[in-house]
Amino acid sequence: MNSIYFNESKIRPMRWLLAAWICILLVVCSPLPAFAAVAQIEEYPGQMLYQSRQKLRDQTGNSWQAIAFKRIHPEGSSIVSLRLVGFPSRVEFDRTQPLTLTTSMGQTLTAKDISSEISHDTPTPANVAEYDIKSVLPQLQAEIPLHLTLPMLTGSPIELQIPSTAIQEWQAVSAR
Repeated sequence: MNSIYFNESKIRPMRWLLAAWICILLVVCSPLPAFAAVAQIEEYPGQMLYQSRQKLRDQTGNSWQAIAFKRIHPEGSSIVSLRLVGFPSRVEFDRTQPLTLTTSMGQTLTAKDISSEISHDTPTPANVAEYDIKSVLPQLQAEIPLHLTLPMLTGSPIELQIPSTAIQEWQAVSAR
């Protein structure tokens, strides 16, 4: 087998291939922070919706979707909400209880359940809940990760870890 040289140095193809494979694995398998862009949608003339979506995992590895949004109505009023969606038939929110937000510094805040306001035509599915976070967001420091405690009708509450990048997005949505 002929040797390969580059800049007068002998190249060992198997070592180079192994190093390249390790680099590829590190890039592909490294966990990335939950970070999504803020979307802007005109729902109808004069009503704007700004939203941010994150896919999160709870303490048992189940997947959740967290959607923070701000809806600005034509007359100028607005709401800022966090909608949490779990897998159907696996979770059932207790809508009589608030969402508990706890920072890694120990600060505890609550957000009122407003799930009944999602739709006036159809009932909100049991695996979906929405909370008013307008007054809570200004109290959060984006650099400090957040822990959500989701109240459930059966079993233990569900815990979600919220990365600081998601908090930054939620605050950006609220500031629009």
